[in-house]
Amino acid sequence: MRLAGACLLFAVCSVFAVPTDISAQNLPPEARQTLAVIKSNGPFPYAEDGHAFGNREGKLPQRARGYYREYTVKTPGARDRGARRIVVGGGTEFYYTEDHYNSFRRVVDP
Repeated sequence: MRLAGACLLFAVCSVFAVPTDISAQNLPPEARQTLAVIKSNGPFPYAEDGHAFGNREGKLPQRARGYYREYTVKTPGARDRGARRIVVGGGTEFYYTEDHYNSFRRVVDP
């Protein structure tokens, strides 16, 4: 993972880790299924799917509120939503996290 930064007026800067890439074919099967459901615009299995992702952890490039949306990736054996998610930015950027936003991988061929 490499670091990148963005500076705005008045030297307000943010630094974030640039996610490493992963091919959709190398995602777990449940993540590939979630991608297919996202592309077909649902129906989504969890009420929280499609809600805004705030990027409070600062792991993705900073964007306006509502730019990122999150979707649950089922975790076999989990009794709740589990830790895996697909986060979609602007409808064209796809990121996968398997550790509940601690790290991300950019999906390069969703």
